[in-house]
Amino acid sequence: MFEKIIVPTDGSEYAGRAVEVALSLARELGSRVVALHVLDEKLIMPFEVLEEEGKKILAEVRRRGEEIEVPVDEILLFGNPRHDMAKITTKSGADLVIIGTHGRTGMEKLIMGSVAENALKTVEVPVMLVK
Repeated sequence: MFEKIIVPTDGSEYAGRAVEVALSLARELGSRVVALHVLDEKLIMPFEVLEEEGKKILAEVRRRGEEIEVPVDEILLFGNPRHDMAKITTKSGADLVIIGTHGRTGMEKLIMGSVAENALKTVEVPVMLVK
Protein backbone atom coordinates (compact mmCIF):
# COMPACT_ATOMS: atom_id res chain seq x y z
CA MET A 1 0.00 0.00 0.00
CA PHE A 2 2.62 2.56 1.05
CA GLU A 3 5.92 1.98 -0.73
CA LYS A 4 7.80 5.08 0.39
CA ILE A 5 7.22 6.84 3.71
CA ILE A 6 8.76 10.26 4.27
CA VAL A 7 9.44 11.33 7.84
CA PRO A 8 10.65 14.88 8.46
CA THR A 9 12.89 15.06 11.52
CA ASP A 10 14.54 17.86 13.43
CA GLY A 11 15.83 15.66 16.23
CA SER A 12 13.05 16.69 18.62
CA GLU A 13 11.14 14.29 20.87
CA TYR A 14 8.03 14.43 18.68
CA ALA A 15 10.07 13.83 15.53
CA GLY A 16 11.71 10.86 17.24
CA ARG A 17 8.31 9.35 17.90
CA ALA A 18 7.34 9.90 14.26
CA VAL A 19 10.56 8.17 13.15
CA GLU A 20 9.74 5.15 15.32
CA VAL A 21 6.23 4.91 13.85
CA ALA A 22 7.56 5.31 10.30
CA LEU A 23 10.21 2.62 10.74
CA SER A 24 7.79 0.23 12.41
CA LEU A 25 5.16 0.69 9.72
CA ALA A 26 7.77 0.37 6.96
CA ARG A 27 8.97 -2.89 8.46
CA GLU A 28 5.44 -4.29 8.51
CA LEU A 29 4.66 -3.14 4.96
CA GLY A 30 8.04 -3.76 3.36
CA SER A 31 8.36 -0.04 2.59
CA ARG A 32 11.30 2.35 2.31
CA VAL A 33 11.66 5.32 4.63
CA VAL A 34 12.86 8.70 3.46
CA ALA A 35 14.34 10.63 6.37
CA LEU A 36 14.15 14.36 5.71
CA HIS A 37 15.95 17.14 7.52
CA VAL A 38 15.57 20.71 6.31
CA LEU A 39 18.20 23.22 7.35
CA ASP A 40 15.95 26.12 8.28
CA GLU A 41 17.01 29.20 6.37
CA LYS A 42 15.63 31.38 9.18
CA LEU A 43 18.01 30.08 11.84
CA ILE A 44 20.90 32.35 12.69
CA MET A 45 23.70 29.82 12.95
CA PRO A 46 26.64 29.04 10.71
CA PHE A 47 25.57 26.81 7.82
CA GLU A 48 28.27 24.26 8.64
CA VAL A 49 26.92 23.83 12.18
CA LEU A 50 23.37 23.30 10.90
CA GLU A 51 24.59 20.91 8.21
CA GLU A 52 26.61 18.81 10.65
CA GLU A 53 23.66 18.57 13.05
CA GLY A 54 21.36 17.57 10.18
CA LYS A 55 23.75 14.86 9.03
CA LYS A 56 23.91 13.43 12.56
CA ILE A 57 20.11 13.38 12.85
CA LEU A 58 19.74 11.59 9.52
CA ALA A 59 22.53 9.12 10.30
CA GLU A 60 20.70 8.15 13.49
CA VAL A 61 17.51 7.42 11.53
CA ARG A 62 19.51 5.34 9.05
CA ARG A 63 21.18 3.43 11.90
CA ARG A 64 17.81 2.67 13.51
CA GLY A 65 16.49 1.50 10.14
CA GLU A 66 19.46 -0.82 9.65
CA GLU A 67 18.81 -2.39 13.06
CA ILE A 68 15.38 -3.58 11.90
CA GLU A 69 16.31 -4.06 8.22
CA VAL A 70 14.34 -1.11 6.88
CA PRO A 71 15.98 0.76 4.00
CA VAL A 72 16.35 4.48 4.74
CA ASP A 73 17.10 7.17 2.18
CA GLU A 74 18.29 10.54 3.45
CA ILE A 75 17.43 14.01 2.22
CA LEU A 76 19.22 17.05 3.66
CA LEU A 77 18.04 20.37 2.23
CA PHE A 78 18.38 24.07 2.93
CA GLY A 79 15.07 25.92 2.93
CA ASN A 80 11.88 26.55 4.83
CA PRO A 81 10.48 23.36 6.35
CA ARG A 82 7.05 24.91 6.77
CA HIS A 83 6.64 25.94 3.15
CA ASP A 84 8.61 23.24 1.33
CA MET A 85 6.95 20.02 2.58
CA ALA A 86 4.52 19.55 -0.32
CA LYS A 87 7.22 20.07 -2.94
CA ILE A 88 9.72 17.82 -1.15
CA THR A 89 7.13 15.08 -0.68
CA THR A 90 6.21 15.12 -4.36
CA LYS A 91 9.85 15.13 -5.51
CA SER A 92 10.75 12.23 -3.22
CA GLY A 93 7.94 10.07 -4.58
CA ALA A 94 6.64 9.40 -1.08
CA ASP A 95 3.09 8.15 -0.76
CA LEU A 96 2.77 8.75 3.00
CA VAL A 97 4.05 11.45 5.35
CA ILE A 98 4.53 10.65 9.03
CA ILE A 99 5.30 13.77 11.03
CA GLY A 100 5.51 14.73 14.69
CA THR A 101 2.89 17.20 15.85
CA HIS A 102 5.53 19.60 17.17
CA GLY A 103 9.13 20.45 16.45
CA ARG A 104 11.84 22.12 18.46
CA THR A 105 10.12 25.46 18.86
CA GLY A 106 8.80 24.72 22.35
CA MET A 107 5.22 25.57 21.40
CA GLU A 108 3.65 22.44 22.90
CA LYS A 109 0.65 24.46 24.06
CA LEU A 110 -0.52 24.65 20.47
CA ILE A 111 -2.51 21.78 19.02
CA MET A 112 0.22 21.25 16.44
CA GLY A 113 3.28 22.99 15.09
CA SER A 114 3.35 25.06 11.93
CA VAL A 115 5.21 22.46 9.83
CA ALA A 116 2.71 19.72 10.71
CA GLU A 117 -0.25 22.03 10.17
CA ASN A 118 1.06 23.16 6.80
CA ALA A 119 1.73 19.55 5.75
CA LEU A 120 -1.90 18.70 6.45
CA LYS A 121 -3.02 21.61 4.28
CA THR A 122 -0.64 21.27 1.33
CA VAL A 123 0.66 17.71 0.95
CA GLU A 124 -1.32 15.64 -1.56
CA VAL A 125 -0.65 12.22 -0.01
CA PRO A 126 -1.95 10.89 3.33
CA VAL A 127 -0.40 12.51 6.40
CA MET A 128 -0.13 10.77 9.77
CA LEU A 129 0.48 12.98 12.81
CA VAL A 130 2.35 11.49 15.76
CA LYS A 131 2.00 13.04 19.19
